[in-house]
Amino acid sequence: MNQVFNTNTTPAAAATRPASLSVPLNAHAVVVREFGGIDQLDYTTVPVPTPGMGQVLVRVLAVGVGPWDAWVRSGHSVVPQPLPLTPGSDICGIVVHLGPDVDHLKVGDEVYGVTNPRFTDGYADYAIAHVDMIALKPQKLGYEEAASAPVLAVTAHQMLFNYAELQPGQRVLIHGAAGNVGAYAVQLAHNAGAYVIGTASSANADYVRSLGADEVVIARTGSFASYANNIDVVIDLVGAVTHDASWTVLREGGVLVSAVTEPDKARAAEKNIRSDFLLVSVKTDVLNAIGEQLNADRLHTRVGEVLRLSEAKLAHGMLEGKPHRAGKIVLIP
Repeated sequence: MNQVFNTNTTPAAAATRPASLSVPLNAHAVVVREFGGIDQLDYTTVPVPTPGMGQVLVRVLAVGVGPWDAWVRSGHSVVPQPLPLTPGSDICGIVVHLGPDVDHLKVGDEVYGVTNPRFTDGYADYAIAHVDMIALKPQKLGYEEAASAPVLAVTAHQMLFNYAELQPGQRVLIHGAAGNVGAYAVQLAHNAGAYVIGTASSANADYVRSLGADEVVIARTGSFASYANNIDVVIDLVGAVTHDASWTVLREGGVLVSAVTEPDKARAAEKNIRSDFLLVSVKTDVLNAIGEQLNADRLHTRVGEVLRLSEAKLAHGMLEGKPHRAGKIVLIP
């Protein structure tokens, strides 16, 4: 597979960018032809797609691996997924071809974000991305770091600011604060001037404090009794009994936002609590806001395993429980 590709992004190189970058007719991708287990992931060669209206073609230099990729692969996505498909949504790479109506991006731009509303097509050397779901890559981040951020960081941002409408000085309790989304939520809430309380295992307590948490409650053994009716916002990334216990800590007029459990609207009404269940929506403006904090070193990513695209099966094995380093799994060409 012949590729002619320029990844030099110094100012001098940017000033002499070509009008287009050479793209092969065929390239590698991971294809799912039938829903099912890990063995359905086929690393193969496919035609390189052409972008349409509102789209660009991205040479993918890193793609994140998330639980939603396994849901898509197994046929459990909440969004209809026509077969065959290529999993993957969190991408970082270089724009190599513009759709007919795209004028705010240039060939050669480094971008990060999400491919499309179905969260597919990312496990590939070349992927189509909707322009309203990507943004310029934060300059301070490498490709792997940038690919690890979009869905996780946007999820945390939406929960805190779009759903909970978090304000400076409010007390926010973040369940699962050491997790991939929780770590962003702690940092973002801290940066916004909130008083942050996180739940985490004893092994992760110091890590959560390093992210900006003012207090850490040890999961499963820690008690919420002292917070009764004293929390403004609960961000639930755990569910189950932790979700149920959260009702007692919220003050009247507080907010409960969950990414894992649909809140009980009747119970919320009894205590005059506003509750929401997250449906993440990755958009350029939020990616830009997150990118500003990443560039300013006010927000930090955590990359776990970095594997080759051809090792997608191994990556999905890690999603399903095989040991791996903490942080977002990332695939590279």
